[in-house]
Amino acid sequence: MAARIFRRKQPFFSPPLLSRIYNLCPYLKRWKHTCSKEGEVVRLRDITWRSIARESSYDAATWKTLDSSSAGIMNSDISSPTWTVLKILQCKGFDAYLVGGCVRDLLLKRKPKDFDIVTTASLKQIKKNFHRSRVVGRRFPICHVQIRDCTVEVSSFNTTGRHVKERETTHSSQIPTNCDEKDFIRWKNCMERDFTINGVIYDYIDGIKDLKICKMHTIIPAHLSFTEDSARILRGLRIAARLGLQFSSEITAAIHELSSSIMTLPKSRLIMELNFMLAYGAAEPSIHLLQKFKLLEILLPFHAAYLANQTKSQPTRSSIMLMDIFSNLDKVLSADRPSDSTLWLALLAFHLALLDHPQDALVVWTFSSILYHGLWSKGMQFARENAIYAKFVPEISTSLATISDESLLEEVSHLASLVKSSSIALTSNDALQQSMARYPNQASRSGLILVSEKMGKNVAKLFDNLEKDIKSCDKERQKYNIDYELLKKGNHGETRFVLGKIIMDTMRAKLTREPGDIITETTGPVLSKLFL
Repeated sequence: MAARIFRRKQPFFSPPLLSRIYNLCPYLKRWKHTCSKEGEVVRLRDITWRSIARESSYDAATWKTLDSSSAGIMNSDISSPTWTVLKILQCKGFDAYLVGGCVRDLLLKRKPKDFDIVTTASLKQIKKNFHRSRVVGRRFPICHVQIRDCTVEVSSFNTTGRHVKERETTHSSQIPTNCDEKDFIRWKNCMERDFTINGVIYDYIDGIKDLKICKMHTIIPAHLSFTEDSARILRGLRIAARLGLQFSSEITAAIHELSSSIMTLPKSRLIMELNFMLAYGAAEPSIHLLQKFKLLEILLPFHAAYLANQTKSQPTRSSIMLMDIFSNLDKVLSADRPSDSTLWLALLAFHLALLDHPQDALVVWTFSSILYHGLWSKGMQFARENAIYAKFVPEISTSLATISDESLLEEVSHLASLVKSSSIALTSNDALQQSMARYPNQASRSGLILVSEKMGKNVAKLFDNLEKDIKSCDKERQKYNIDYELLKKGNHGETRFVLGKIIMDTMRAKLTREPGDIITETTGPVLSKLFL
């Protein structure tokens, strides 16, 4: 039951298709766009039906069929719940295909973060065959099918693209001899997608070619595509960040022009897209792209102002603490091993606390080591033996200080209290404006507060024990490998463990020193032992 990938060598259109094309003007725009060269101006009013018939041809014999195994896609690459959904739909007589980003990732030899399916079954028929399912979405309705602990998104050919107006039903009698109805349905679905690289299972739009050259193009003109759905801007950024792709010049110009349109999206959608960027192993490149296109100042205005200030005031520095934090976050996460949003929100709160109240390096080391080890005495001992001064300005205030154990624990508890306060501050517009006062030349464009009070309080709970009774942290962790199932669910114990690891990794990264750095001698085991 291997999936097949089809690729056209010639343009799709032919004279027998003109009557159908006449009823599908929106799709004509998409086709004309994907056939145009980079930077070429598309003038739709100059297109005539006669010129299309004269200049285009269609011959099914020129299609090239590739078995998925020849493209390096194995059945074992596809998750068991996904196979279950595919087999049930196909056994019931429906066509069902893997579609979109999962096919793209499989072709790139990457593990998809999830699997999407498109089928000839209606949403009502999908629900009938899967009892644990529900229809979600108004503009683009899909069905979430629950198989064990996994959710598989299933869309229907009958409902995709309802936003395209003036579409008329295509009857079987209108389909030419050389093209069956199934193929035309697949083509229509492909033309409704956002980027060429997301429509490659039946490749009418050179998606495979774009994957090979690592270039992103929209299927319709980028300005029209992003106007139709501004969420595509954020989706495009996270795809480019995760896969290391380059934007076409047209996409670049459209994002710059339409960046503010994302403010029309619901907050729930914005936080979902931000979570996809930060919790799936591509936080650092995502932040870079958001900053480049001036979207970070909409989504995370304070952190955008911080990064702008750091770049301006320290242009020769090779490392900025917030970016080091995100870089180390990416080292423990991936598309198939994500975290709950609690982790990256906790990192933002921790960093905000250091900006408001710079800390001694030993205090930060002890704070993170206790989070990592679980046992306060073990965490403090390890910090004393391994802590090295990390020169982050302005977050780390001084070199390692001589301090008693009790005083050190008090300082750690105080830091935990500051991080809790910062967690709540992330949910407050007043707190945002107060923080922004630090950077008078970096005003917030949006005033949006994406973090809900519930999310902020959940993050704050991570630090309750460290703040109220640090010696109640008396359960040493038995295994030092990450339980990704717990992390994905937002388990507090697992989140604290990974949070501590990321902070220590960030402090450790400063072992590569710059001229003038203060080096404090340490004793005890080599740091690498901790991270084996």
